Amino acid sequence: MTEQATGAHHPQPRPRSGGHSAPVEHVTGAQSLIRSLEEVGADTVFGIPGGAILPAYDPLMDSTRVRHVLVRHEQGAGHAAEGYAQATGKVGVCMATSGPGATNLVTPIADAHMDSVPMVAITGQVSSKSIGTDAFQEADIVGITMPITKHNFLVTKAEEIPRIIAQAFHIASTGRPGPVLVDIAKDALQAKTTFSWPPVMDLPGYRPVTKPHAKQIREAAKLITAAKRPVLYVGGGVLKARATAELKVLAELTGAPVTTTLMALGAFPDSHPLHVGMPGMHGAVTAVTALQKADLIVALGARFDDRVTGKLDSFAPYAKIVHADIDPAEIGKNREADVPIVGDAREVIADLVQAVQKEHSEGHQGDYSAWWHDLNRWRETYPLGYDRPEDGSLSPQAVIERVGQLAPEGTIFAAGVGQHQMWSAHFIQYEQPATWLNSGGAGTMGYSVPAAMGAKAGRPERTVWAIDGDGCFQMTNQELTTCALNNIPIKVAVINNGALGMVRQWQTLFYNQRYSNTVLHSGPDDVNPEARGTRVPDFVKLAEAMGCVGLRCERPEDLDKVIEEANSINDRPVVVDFIVHQDAMVWPMVAAGTSNDEIMAARDVRPDFGDSEDD
Repeated sequence: MTEQATGAHHPQPRPRSGGHSAPVEHVTGAQSLIRSLEEVGADTVFGIPGGAILPAYDPLMDSTRVRHVLVRHEQGAGHAAEGYAQATGKVGVCMATSGPGATNLVTPIADAHMDSVPMVAITGQVSSKSIGTDAFQEADIVGITMPITKHNFLVTKAEEIPRIIAQAFHIASTGRPGPVLVDIAKDALQAKTTFSWPPVMDLPGYRPVTKPHAKQIREAAKLITAAKRPVLYVGGGVLKARATAELKVLAELTGAPVTTTLMALGAFPDSHPLHVGMPGMHGAVTAVTALQKADLIVALGARFDDRVTGKLDSFAPYAKIVHADIDPAEIGKNREADVPIVGDAREVIADLVQAVQKEHSEGHQGDYSAWWHDLNRWRETYPLGYDRPEDGSLSPQAVIERVGQLAPEGTIFAAGVGQHQMWSAHFIQYEQPATWLNSGGAGTMGYSVPAAMGAKAGRPERTVWAIDGDGCFQMTNQELTTCALNNIPIKVAVINNGALGMVRQWQTLFYNQRYSNTVLHSGPDDVNPEARGTRVPDFVKLAEAMGCVGLRCERPEDLDKVIEEANSINDRPVVVDFIVHQDAMVWPMVAAGTSNDEIMAARDVRPDFGDSEDD
């Protein structure tokens, strides 16, 4: 998701000019690090101390401007920093020690890299003289994270700390946002140095292009007004660029249908009549088909991800492509662009609005009436929906739908990965930006609880619901202890179907119902512990053991009462164990490796579009 964060929420350091020398303080490298974090506007750090980073934790204790949240696992620190960044628009910060502390951050760093989340990860490193000797708790974290960071630094001199912290925050939050790692040797933290602010930044060659080329904008506007079947294909870049207001103006000006990717939910109101849904492997039939039948796709801050395109050589065969992105490397990477536009999504869309208005003033206005006739027919024929279980058990889709409907306005939802993620994308209405957090590119199980924790830490005035599967929940639920002890009262809906649901769905459809290692509630010799009333683990007891309120819902008639009880508790975390039917599936679906033309609206239901739309 390729976009620019404006950095408006935290002061960006400026290169010093001559004539005004900043006051100089004598400090340790560790004190310099904490002072630098204060100056770049970091107010929350998620982390765990350990030997190599320990010198930094001593001055952190004295800081009145930086809050440290002691997590239970470094992966939790990284995902919390992501959730904080996605909910607030500021740079998320996590901190860990060397060796295993640093390597436990690899997954959230990779996750942030895939989803363009602005994050700075600070790690301790063994003393500079010991680097390369396989010293105790040494790992080459700079080398390990080279492919999954926007940039990273190894700091071995105390005097470099302010400049590198300033550069790290600048790089993370500008251009296409992403994670930056700063690895600091222990002796650099212990050494005496001086501190002055702002430092002189030295970033030769780092000049993100934000202003789009006027000629390309004019070409795009001409294509939009000449098209018969255009689609605005909106990615997470529009959210990162804070361009949602501009997008609404462009959509209403053109009258073109809008499809928002999994990373862009909330960038355009779900309830808007121009919104045709989410595209992709589990996208709405209308959104997937609109892209397939389009004669023009205007991609804004999106990257033609394989989950959206399906089999690439059969994707959108009739469409010309306008591709606008802050990251020039994304343009043409998967699909050649007829009109490539490098720039910040906010500036691109604002300029496109003006160019389209000019086209209109010259009498060039697109006529999309026949296109909308088709789109509306597909919408009416193949709406999103689900069947209620015949045995009277809870439908997971109904649970998620009611959680969304009963949540206070402005609630932030953080999903794990799998079936519940797709149901959360489909059956909760997203009307505002920064209300949907998920792991899109990496698909990281265990993302939800720590990301919700980070979001609530950054936006304490908002209700935050984590919607998790019982598989995902068992990866990172220890961070509920962190929430309970740090007054971070998130709410967690565990969609408990007793299985790794999405994998089980594939086993049902493609592996002859051979459920190899996807049942979570029984061991290989335990035929049916549910029949004896046992639950391993018992999520209600587990929640209570971690200082949370534990609730359980098993019957549809109790659903609203239990959700309302959870919503009424705001002084500690709440976990609701929703026992749902295990055979529910995510539809629509495009099977992996197949064309989007092969979309199934439901099991054994292939949409019939006729042949008239193919001309």
